[in-house]
Formats: sequence, structure tokens, C-alpha cells
Amino acid sequence: MTTEPQEAPTFFAAEKNPIRKIESAVLLLFRLCTWSILIAAAAVFLTILIKGLPIIISSQFPFINTDFLTQSPETLHVFEHKGISYELADSDFRAFQEKTGKTIPSATYAHSGGGLFPAIIGTLLLVIGSMFIALVFGVLSAIYLSEYSKPGKLIDFIRLSILNLAGVPSIVFGLFGFGLFVIGLNWNVSLLSGWFTLAFMVLPIIITASEESLKSVPQGFREGSLALGGSKWKTIRRVVLPYALPGILTSSILGVARVAGETAPIMFTAAYAVRDSLPWEIERWSDFLSKVSWPCPTTFTSLVPKFLKTNTPNVCSMEQHWCCWSSCSRLLLFPCCYADIFARETLGNPLQTYNYGLK
Repeated sequence: MTTEPQEAPTFFAAEKNPIRKIESAVLLLFRLCTWSILIAAAAVFLTILIKGLPIIISSQFPFINTDFLTQSPETLHVFEHKGISYELADSDFRAFQEKTGKTIPSATYAHSGGGLFPAIIGTLLLVIGSMFIALVFGVLSAIYLSEYSKPGKLIDFIRLSILNLAGVPSIVFGLFGFGLFVIGLNWNVSLLSGWFTLAFMVLPIIITASEESLKSVPQGFREGSLALGGSKWKTIRRVVLPYALPGILTSSILGVARVAGETAPIMFTAAYAVRDSLPWEIERWSDFLSKVSWPCPTTFTSLVPKFLKTNTPNVCSMEQHWCCWSSCSRLLLFPCCYADIFARETLGNPLQTYNYGLK
């Protein structure tokens, strides 16, 4: 009578534990949620590009609708003349009437013709000005908290306050800027009010990210610089800051994305809902110097009055909206991607990029 050989017990075999099944199920759920968010974001972005690109792209050289990117928004006139349908902006419609010598009845759609040039310029001015203010104050604050401050309850309270400010909704910053800058300091609705409001909004992000970048610099770099006779400030400026620059640039990229994408603070402090002139188109230069006559439209807030101007959406206005969103998406996406690549490739190894001499 033969007996089958029995397997030797293994001490490293995986135990049947229900917790592992629960962990695998939760991990699968997180993966599905992540992919769902990515698919939804891709669908939104592709929809914007598909519906907006046909208006921006032209069939003739230079294959871009330069009028849309270089003209101001105008009223759109839709009419028929001699059996042919026309869709002309207000300036082109007036020229067409003068050419034909007749008064032509037309259906008008407010702010559905023309282009986005003032809106694009207004957005760029707001982003550049607010990020300049935020980077100056943010980096200086991070240097003080990381290099000069002594641990204590006051510093801990300041750091906690900064973290709390990072979670404040943008509408609160808009009301704060409206009360302080527009009314309190009598700056009115202006670029200056928008700059400081948006700068205060992104300041917590820049301070936190810059401080963490400064803390990540090895302490040996500071000690070596000080041992060679460098002063405290020269060590920070020539040794610490170059090494922390990639993290600071990352925080600035996040700040740019948030500043250009905000609506409430801009509408309260910087932008007129209906305005097609540029910030520097003023009657007197004294108005420019007095910092009270710089109201400007932005790409995002310019979409709001277009939707509100008509009781029911129409084909002409909807085409303009999709084209606006397509332009906004590319204005945000391409600079941020380029800045991220620049930070990774050029500033990724500061030991080779910068000269740490103390002269």
C-alpha cells in the first residue's frame, strides 16, 4: 500500500486575512476614482479644444484667426443680403452698409463678435503684476521664517495662520480686497487693487512652498559658506536660494494657475464686466499715475456678461464662448508646462548650474 507524499509546511505562506481583501478593494476604488477624474478632465479639455479650435484656426496663411486675437469684442450682426447670409462684427457691418448705401436690418448679439485682445492683455497684466508682488513678499517671508526666526509659539502661530489662509475661499479674498483697496484706500476698481488682492490670495502657497524648499537645502552648505568667511545674507543669496529655486518656481507655477483662473476677486477689484478698451487707453496720463483708472477685462470674467446679455443662448455667442475657453486653456497650459520643464531640466541640479563662489 503506497501513501502519497505530504507537502512540507511552509512558514512564509500568505495567511488568509480578510483585511487584505478589504485593502485590495479600497485600492481598486481609489484607482477607479483617479481614472474617472482624469477621464472627465480629458473629456472637458478635448471638448473645449474641438469646439473652439475651428474658430481660431484659419484655412489661409498664417492659419490662425488673427482678427479674433487682435480685435476688441463687438456686437455681432446677423443678416441676409441678396440671398446670402452674413455674420459681421459691428465695425465690419457699418462698413458694409456704407458700401451698399442701404440700411440693412439685422439681428444683433451683444459681445458675440470681434476678438479677445483686451481680455488677453488684461489677464497677462494681472498675472504678471500680482505674481511679482507675491513672489517678492512670499520669498522674503519664507527666508525670514526659515533662516532668521527662532522656534517659538509666535512663529508656530504665524505658520498655522499661513496654512489656514491657504484654505480660504477666493470670494473671501475678493471681498477683502474690495473693502480694503477699492473702498478703504480709494484705489477704485483698478489693476492695482487686483494685483494686491490676487497677490494676497496666492501668498500662503508661495510662502509655504518656498519655506519648505529652503529647509530642504543641506545644513552643510550653510556651514561651509560661513566657515569660508561668507556673511549670513551672502550665504542665503549665493548658496541657499539657488538650490531652493526649483521649489520656488514650482510655487510660482501654482500661483499663476490660480491667479489666471480666478473670477470673484477679479470681478470685485480689477475688471469691468463690459469694457473693450485697454488699460493704458486713458484720457490723461495723470489718471494713469494716480492708480485709479486702470480697469481692465480678463479672459475669464469676459465670459460672464456674454452669457447674461442674451436670455437664450444662440449659436453665435456659443461659438465665441468655446473659442474663449480654448484660448484660456492654452494660455494657462503651455506656459505652465514650459515653466515646469524648465525647472526640471535647467534648475534640477543647482550644484552644476550655479557657481557657489563667495566673491
